[in-house]
Amino acid sequence: MPQIRIALAQVNPTVGALEANSDLVVRMTKHAAGQHAHLVAFPEMMLTGYPVEDLALRASFVDASRAALEKLAVRLDAEGLGATAVVVGYLGRDDATARQYQLGRPKGSPQNAVAVLYGGRVVARQAKHHLPNYGVFDEFRYFVPGDHLGVFRLHGIDVALAVCEDIWQDGGPVSVAREARAGLLLVVNGSPYERNKDDTRLDLARRRAADAQATLAYVNMVGGQDELVFDGDSLVVRPDGEVLARAPQFEEGCLVVDLQLPDAVAPAPGPWGMAQERIAGFAVHRTTLTTAPLPAYTPDPGALAPRLSDHAEVYAALVTGLRDYVRKNGFTSVVLGLSGGIDSALVAAVAVDALGAENVYGVSMPSSYSSEHSKSDAQDLADRTKLNFRTIPIAPMVRAFLDNLELTGLAEENLQARVRGMTLMGLSNQEGHLVLATGNKTELAVGYSTIYGDAVGGYAPIKDVPKTLTWELARWRNAAAAERGETPPIPQGSIDKPPSAELRPGQLDSDSLPDYPLLDDILYRHLEQDLAATELQAAGFDADLVAKVLRMVDTAEYKRRQYPPGPKITIRNFGRDRRVPITSAWREVPHTPPAPAAAPVAEPSGAPAAVPAAEPQADAVVDQEQRRELPPPPPPS
Repeated sequence: MPQIRIALAQVNPTVGALEANSDLVVRMTKHAAGQHAHLVAFPEMMLTGYPVEDLALRASFVDASRAALEKLAVRLDAEGLGATAVVVGYLGRDDATARQYQLGRPKGSPQNAVAVLYGGRVVARQAKHHLPNYGVFDEFRYFVPGDHLGVFRLHGIDVALAVCEDIWQDGGPVSVAREARAGLLLVVNGSPYERNKDDTRLDLARRRAADAQATLAYVNMVGGQDELVFDGDSLVVRPDGEVLARAPQFEEGCLVVDLQLPDAVAPAPGPWGMAQERIAGFAVHRTTLTTAPLPAYTPDPGALAPRLSDHAEVYAALVTGLRDYVRKNGFTSVVLGLSGGIDSALVAAVAVDALGAENVYGVSMPSSYSSEHSKSDAQDLADRTKLNFRTIPIAPMVRAFLDNLELTGLAEENLQARVRGMTLMGLSNQEGHLVLATGNKTELAVGYSTIYGDAVGGYAPIKDVPKTLTWELARWRNAAAAERGETPPIPQGSIDKPPSAELRPGQLDSDSLPDYPLLDDILYRHLEQDLAATELQAAGFDADLVAKVLRMVDTAEYKRRQYPPGPKITIRNFGRDRRVPITSAWREVPHTPPAPAAAPVAEPSGAPAAVPAAEPQADAVVDQEQRRELPPPPPPS
């Protein structure tokens, strides 16, 4: 059987950085060629980064991507790499339909494409056929689908190509890879992370390898792009399901694998030739690079990187997302408020691991309601992590506002949070740091935050982390440090004490929210499993509690829409995954208005009875005591 050494380049491109991404391709190809690889594969849309969103609709960007591809092919050959086949994703165009206007079809017919570079030329191209349009994906908005399966012959082996979603859905050109008699199915991917997705990917790869009766090589990108994090996890699977090699999660690198594959037996054109055929209704485009098998050599076994634990991979996703958001947006440092609580402590630990303690600036902003243990826990965190730390009391600033505005109650509580937010933004402007918001998914779900207060910032590292998982990650991070003989970064006091916003004397989160394990259970079932109120009640949850929680979720959308981006780690995050209107009269649980007052008695004069004023829409005010703020009620109707 012919042999071939392939390299899966698990790398971290930057959206829009065509030249830098091309440099990365050249650098990694040199590295792979130095290990005697014959074929090097890069992720989906490697040249442009992924996802490019509406950049795909700019003709100038598509033109630049196509030009960069041609330039890259020439450059690889000029640098002595022309004999190494390189498979790379890019942003292309369907020239046949680019000038045709069709309602509902992306203007200019951009395509999510992959190309084969060899001998200084672009020798084959193929566009993604299945375009995902669910969850965080809306590729029908940006791309037109491809219509053929590309197969190229290299050293006596036929290699079929696929792009990410092409193996997630049944049918399409990949379904004829078996009939096309490909020995290797090479899949380039930009598959974002979510919890437990590595197991799902492996099952999928095994199934598609069996379907195609071909070895499947799966290369994925790594790194952060806005709210998405890519975890790598590239792998190679035999048709019988055996995993031959697997790359580490959340690490850049090159997975090099020796493969013995079936002889190419399908009719094919001569060297550098191209031919087309149809199999089961699908077009198959064949290209020949080389026909002769390589001389036999002793293969090296593929590496099998150990899997991360659940908590380790979630934490790695948070670190990766924050690191890349900061660096790719031109920042070098971050600033955040340190309250002494668990959320800000976890965010600080993530920031230190992502950027280094010297680039993290923590600010304690105590008020007259701040406890001594909160102030001491903030200082303890700074001492443990070695981050930059300062204390800025906010009482004088709050007093200045109150002297002029005469705010009380909820407005006074929210003022404290807004003064803290204003302080952090002022430091950001003055010193050039990116502000980190420290809210978690549970608080965001029920609106337990102050808009323009603790919700300010450029990035929210634990935005998609439920409160209960926040505690688990803190304990895991401390245990991991202890195992390495390091100082645990998070004070035990921050983990153990009851959560509190400390905006009024003796305040606790439990005063207005259910216990967090119970609340997170309800929110998970409602937000990620789409259970309605009746289904939650049938599952055993108290009807009044369900009604309360779901009303809070419904009325907090306007806050979520203005919250900073943060890394997606769950099946459904707040952002690209969940799109509900801000202005909506629909409530999952309708509010029951109070019983009407007794009918008024007519005046003796015969004047009409007085009509009681209409109640404002109930959900606008019903849970005011349960949150730090609410939108004002509408005027009476």
